[in-house]
Amino acid sequence: MAAADSTGVTTGKVAVGDGTLIHYQHYRQASSSQCVVLVHSLALDHRFWRLVAPAIAARAHVVCVDVRGHGQSGKPPGPYSIELFAQDVKEVLQALGYRKAVVAGASLGGCVALQFAIDHPEMTAALGLVDTTSWYGPTAPDDWSKRAQKAKTDGLDSMVQFQATRWFSEQFRTDQPELLRQCVDTFLANDVEAYGEACRALGRFNASTRVAQVSAPTAVVVGANDYAAPVAMSRYLHESIQGSTLTIIPEACHLTPIETPDVIVNTLERLLEGLDAQQGQAAAQTQGDPE
Repeated sequence: MAAADSTGVTTGKVAVGDGTLIHYQHYRQASSSQCVVLVHSLALDHRFWRLVAPAIAARAHVVCVDVRGHGQSGKPPGPYSIELFAQDVKEVLQALGYRKAVVAGASLGGCVALQFAIDHPEMTAALGLVDTTSWYGPTAPDDWSKRAQKAKTDGLDSMVQFQATRWFSEQFRTDQPELLRQCVDTFLANDVEAYGEACRALGRFNASTRVAQVSAPTAVVVGANDYAAPVAMSRYLHESIQGSTLTIIPEACHLTPIETPDVIVNTLERLLEGLDAQQGQAAAQTQGDPE
């Protein structure tokens, strides 16, 4: 069941294969056939895209999901996996009637978007990989397990200062205290068990040997001062995906859709413009074909 707010944006939930309810926010655009699905960072929710989604919705349908274990989506017991998160996104898109979409995500959401493109190429019109990676390295299972354990032992509030300094530059934290507060509040509202399962899913994630399979038009974006998913990780994505673009944002840190939303909007708009051009060329060729 979907409900509309005063702007006409709808929210609802889709029951996926195992019965888990996945929450979404849906912007419909009557003048476009394109759809963009946006997947948020670890421990945040669909509101992560508050500065990006409305701008993109001016030219395309937009779906913002709450990843399983996050926000208003169900929080069943684990284990979770990035493959499972990508399957959830697929089922939400199918339930809303979309056969294909531009799939974009940041951090955790970027891992999900990448996995979606690998597992479901027929549904991937284009790909946006923001502040993310194909693999956190050989120590990832232990590193992420320790983070999950810290949250359980010491509480999420013990991690706020660490998270904030990795999320945003010092200048942004000074200039935008309200946006920082909103992110912190969302972080603290997480279910600790579900947060831990998402951490362990990231620890197990390794798509590094499959990245080159991606054939969709791809844009890779990263903050120059991203210490959570360093620039080298984005360079690997860019070098592995034929025809991809790489944008490195000066001074920005890990959550660029909040710190530098205009760059992300422009990146997604360029992907949409490329798809529109492809469709126009295909239509022109069809009209020119002899009967």
